[in-house]
Amino acid sequence: MANEEIIGYHKGALATLSKERQELAKMVGVVDQFIKMHIEELKKLGIDLEEEAKKAQEQQPPQEFKEEDRVA
Repeated sequence: MANEEIIGYHKGALATLSKERQELAKMVGVVDQFIKMHIEELKKLGIDLEEEAKKAQEQQPPQEFKEEDRVA
């Protein structure tokens, strides 16, 4: 393959991946909106997810991490 073809291939791949990233960001935004909507509706119904998360965290014993369990 000629050098120009290789350069074109990589530039095209980067352009495609950049567009894919933009679309993924849009999807994440939509999902975040749905999450917020459901949280707000639960709050209206008297359910406080933040308080429930705090209670669940308090009930769990603290975790001990070993050096060998650490991911590099």
